[in-house]
Amino acid sequence: MMMKNISKFNGKSIMYSKFRPDYPNELVMDMIFENTLTSNSIIADIGSGTGIMTKKLLDEGFKVFAVEPNTEMRMVAEEKLQKYKLFNSIEGSAEYTTLLKMSVDFITVAQAFHWFHVKRFQKECQRILKKNGKVAIISNERMAATSINQEIEIAYKQCCPDFNGFSNGFANSEEIYDRFFQKNYSRKIYNNPLLFDKTGFIGRHLSSSFSLTKGDRLYPNLVEALSNIFDKYSKDDVIAVPNLTKYRCGFVH
Repeated sequence: MMMKNISKFNGKSIMYSKFRPDYPNELVMDMIFENTLTSNSIIADIGSGTGIMTKKLLDEGFKVFAVEPNTEMRMVAEEKLQKYKLFNSIEGSAEYTTLLKMSVDFITVAQAFHWFHVKRFQKECQRILKKNGKVAIISNERMAATSINQEIEIAYKQCCPDFNGFSNGFANSEEIYDRFFQKNYSRKIYNNPLLFDKTGFIGRHLSSSFSLTKGDRLYPNLVEALSNIFDKYSKDDVIAVPNLTKYRCGFVH
């Protein structure tokens, strides 16, 4: 992960941990079954952030190396997951995990792949995976054509100078995954609408790397725009943001 990207979530780790969406339990069960993962399987969760996917893996009884370069994010995960005996917090990057050669059975990447240097990460996967180990790339991807998400995008464009599109602009680009997996991967899509109350909806959208913090001049404008979107689309004080969770899994020979 490039140095300039590591600091993008500074000051947002608590917000990220509280408001970022989870991943479908069905996806986790499919991943375990399809890859024949057992209680003896060792998993590296790379770009693990505040430990959202890490927790799901720990809850299934796996030993997990959670690799995260951002100190704030890593500390939140360590506080949240300290009760798990099989949790291992690692200060490392996607391109240099610090893990031993051929030390893990499986690699997960949840909502982080767009920050990685693809070629270097590919080589690091090849180095740390045991024979026949696979990589799973998981992402929550907005249904961009829906009116809610279009209005959110407009709000970001008007207020956030660093906004380059959702998921750094390549959420729906299959070419990047074809290149990483050398076209040898499976894909599943899960309908996963994200439900928020007003606090959660605004918090989720302030947790993005490109979003604003209270000291920014346009911060009140962004909060007001998000508040108006919630009021427009919510029902019974809940808003459903159209979202697909995509799961791609394969070898990286």
